[in-house]
Amino acid sequence: MALKGLDIFKLSPKKNCKECGSPTCMAFSMKVAQGAADINACPYFSEDAKAQLSEATAPPMKTVKVGAGDAEYTLGGETVLERHEKTFVSKTRYASTLCNCMDEAAIDARLAEIPKVDYERIGERMIVEMIYVNYSAEGQYDYVELVKKAAALGRTLVLGVTDVEVAKAALAVCKDGKPVLNGATAENFKEMNAVATEAGVVLGVTGKDINELYDTVKALEDLGNKNLVIDTTGATVKETFANTVMVRKAAIKDNDRTFGYPSIVNLAKVAKGDAHLQAALASIFTIKYGSIVVFENLTYSEALPLYGLRQNIFTDPQKPMRVEPGIYPINGADENSICLTTVDFALTYFLVSGELERSGVPVNLIISDAGGLSVLTAWAAGKLSSGTIEKFWKEHDIEGKIKNRQLIIPGKVAVLKGEIEAKLPGWEIIIAPAEAVQLVKFLKDMQ
Repeated sequence: MALKGLDIFKLSPKKNCKECGSPTCMAFSMKVAQGAADINACPYFSEDAKAQLSEATAPPMKTVKVGAGDAEYTLGGETVLERHEKTFVSKTRYASTLCNCMDEAAIDARLAEIPKVDYERIGERMIVEMIYVNYSAEGQYDYVELVKKAAALGRTLVLGVTDVEVAKAALAVCKDGKPVLNGATAENFKEMNAVATEAGVVLGVTGKDINELYDTVKALEDLGNKNLVIDTTGATVKETFANTVMVRKAAIKDNDRTFGYPSIVNLAKVAKGDAHLQAALASIFTIKYGSIVVFENLTYSEALPLYGLRQNIFTDPQKPMRVEPGIYPINGADENSICLTTVDFALTYFLVSGELERSGVPVNLIISDAGGLSVLTAWAAGKLSSGTIEKFWKEHDIEGKIKNRQLIIPGKVAVLKGEIEAKLPGWEIIIAPAEAVQLVKFLKDMQ
């Protein structure tokens, strides 16, 4: 149940003051309930009242931090079931698997593959963020040595180990990196709790079914540990999906905080040996509702569309995705190559740049600041005009960086041609086709 302003007012000091940015405590309480004010802005609330309110206003899913330094990630903190309701908070993170059951050559080959997934899209670096290091009692390779090798890549580790002594030995060499210890079961949760607590790491909880998961999480909370993630992986894809959705619904819809933790979905287990199925399932669990999704081996070709999906899902729907304004040389363009300008709306950029690349013609794609709006919307809002283009040219010294004086403008704003020619004397303004798909023929015909 959502906290109401009256609930907060009952805990307030009821001083009719302006210290907290509001003329009355009731008005201030209403702002806090709406998320428009911070309870700490009022110096008269007692620490006990603040503690009560902090617990009551916390997201139904706990926010958990894993990893350290550049490899630190935030999981959980979600407040809605569907992105369109508000927004998702913490991105799904992807992991590749290592196992001490693999031989040394296979381990080294897998470790060499992981760094190959590394590229940037709309200002976001996309890599395999985590390595799931699985322990098998029948494995021939030394598990601690495997953990050391994995840690050397600088990625956040998830230790898939239920043997308490092996877990202790592994954490002894990697605990500073704040891995996830995914090893608490109904049988060993007390011992694993002690190991994870001593090392100061997040503890992963597994169970044979959803009921055992719930009971084990509850038992760990009774021991005072709320630094948890829940492994929702079942025996089949169907069971895994059901578990993952039920855990999220119980936390957010039913406000059952025992299930209010991030989740691990291990596709290397439920779709073993089938890379294409793992990639397809990863798209599902990115939307519903994996916090960490584990592959056997996430390759570049599988990662490229998956990270694009993730970026779309975990972008605030009320804020358009933008690319950084600037000059983007396409097909080896240099200072003598023709110029084409458009807006910084990400979809427009990818459509236009893709067609430019397909044409094979060297072009300097100049992206101006249009507030993340599409061409016509930016023009209607006054963010794409002869004046904004002139300003952008001066601020970025376009004429000092590019010798070519031909500029192609979007066909949908052909009306700006004369105005731009007046603002940019010496430039030949050329009107592009109305649709990006027509750029290939257009550019080839110009040559």
